Amino acid sequence: MSRLAIGLDFGTESARAVLVRVADGGVAATSTYPYPHGVIDRVLPGTGQRLPPDWALQHPGDWLEGLATLLRTMAAAAGDEIIAVGVDFTSCTVLPAAADGTPLCLIPEFAAEPHAWPKLWKHHAAQPYADLINAAGGDFLRFYGGLTSSEWSWAKAWQVAEEAPEVARAAARWIEAGDWVVWQLCGVEARSACQAGYKAHWQKDTGYPPASFWASLHPLLPAFLDKLGPPPQPVAAPAGGLTPTWAQRTGLRPGTPVAVAVIDAHAAVPALGIADPGRLVVIMGTSACHLLVDPTRRAVRGISGVVEDGILPGLCGYEAGQASVGDIFQWFVRAAVPARYADGAGGEAAIYRALEAEAARLGPGEAGLLALDWWNGCRTPLVDADLSGLIVGLTVTTEPHEIYRALLEAAAYGTRRVIETFEAGGVPVREVHACGGLAERNPLLLQLAADVLDREVAVAALPHASAVGAAIYAAAAAGPARGGYASMIEAVQRMGGHERTRYRPRPEAVRTYDSLYGDYLALSRYFGEGGSDVMARLRRLRAAAG
Repeated sequence: MSRLAIGLDFGTESARAVLVRVADGGVAATSTYPYPHGVIDRVLPGTGQRLPPDWALQHPGDWLEGLATLLRTMAAAAGDEIIAVGVDFTSCTVLPAAADGTPLCLIPEFAAEPHAWPKLWKHHAAQPYADLINAAGGDFLRFYGGLTSSEWSWAKAWQVAEEAPEVARAAARWIEAGDWVVWQLCGVEARSACQAGYKAHWQKDTGYPPASFWASLHPLLPAFLDKLGPPPQPVAAPAGGLTPTWAQRTGLRPGTPVAVAVIDAHAAVPALGIADPGRLVVIMGTSACHLLVDPTRRAVRGISGVVEDGILPGLCGYEAGQASVGDIFQWFVRAAVPARYADGAGGEAAIYRALEAEAARLGPGEAGLLALDWWNGCRTPLVDADLSGLIVGLTVTTEPHEIYRALLEAAAYGTRRVIETFEAGGVPVREVHACGGLAERNPLLLQLAADVLDREVAVAALPHASAVGAAIYAAAAAGPARGGYASMIEAVQRMGGHERTRYRPRPEAVRTYDSLYGDYLALSRYFGEGGSDVMARLRRLRAAAG
């Protein structure tokens, strides 16, 4: 009988499940569930109430229905062969809940209060509160690049405390969505060291930042320490077993081990078979996350964080990222590409193909354009959601495919700056590996990345890498007694994927992109590091206009 593990991956627009063979990591089945409400960024469901700019919410009912649907599908495909379930989730996607786990937004008295709803990772309206935390400082920030982010837990908590104190007081729990899903499945509130570490400033040796620090900022913030629940557990640990209710609802066995949740991007590292230092994993999707492990914990200015045991046991996991990659291309295709690029029933996919084919014919610098990849702000190294996109060099003869190529190049420049940030902080990067939706379907982006980085980029042909990684964590959590593995490292070695398509830098392109990257840095420093605050001022004007 084949042993199988389920990996559940909750993304920005949809959830997906994979059924993975424990023996070799092969994928036996997949299924996807699009969220009916998608990203809630304009109107609050059921109310007609318009949301302010930079808000991004989700509906917990979408998660529950997706969870049930996907698990039923996996159970129907494998039945008693499933030994464990793993969950990864976007982070920091966080929600206020009652003591029994009920999201406050599902309680009638709070349904019309936007702050009672889950805040998606890319909810950036908490930027003023992140700015205040950063101004106050705190020694804990040294392991987070020196700054916190509007995307993370404490800035969002402060926004709730300040703008909806009744929600802050009513919430018995302030919980990451991944932890919340695990709680639903096994009836045990098990917090994840991965999510707590990277998004709520928890460290293994010191815990969360002290109540005295939060009390100096807002009187309601210290109480959030109690709302964070029990002490975080390491990744690859069992959170509990599937409840009889969820077993009956899905067809899985009661007591099936459920692993502690993990951040979606971080789950891709074991999926690629990576368990040693110096091998950077770039997960390319709506945004990009850059991850690697190292034996030593270092305070690196400008990164998103470093957490001991945060990705793999026994190693310090480093995280950096770009807040917008696929989002930029999608914006361009939907908002700025003329109708002549549409190809009947081909839809957006046909537009992307046409743009990529024309953009690939251009040489480096031929379009005369340079862009900053800040459509959702700059995550690394500036950690500033008030920054925005920029394209320099537009003329009345500029063509759409030229803009598209400039946007692809900007994504590559952003990745180069991430790598330089790591190395300046003493964290070596020996190899670059890529995965994710963009890596699977955009070869031009990968070739441009190799040219801009002047490094080989090894691309894993592994659809749903994060979901596969979640299944690997599940196999480790199950342990050998239940058909899994004795350690996470053993699970990675047996189940991780190692096949790669390799993109190598082209010397002539490297020379041109070295020069253009210098111009990219000059623009970055001017618009993001003190030369002009025009981007922030424009955002404030937009916000004031509602």
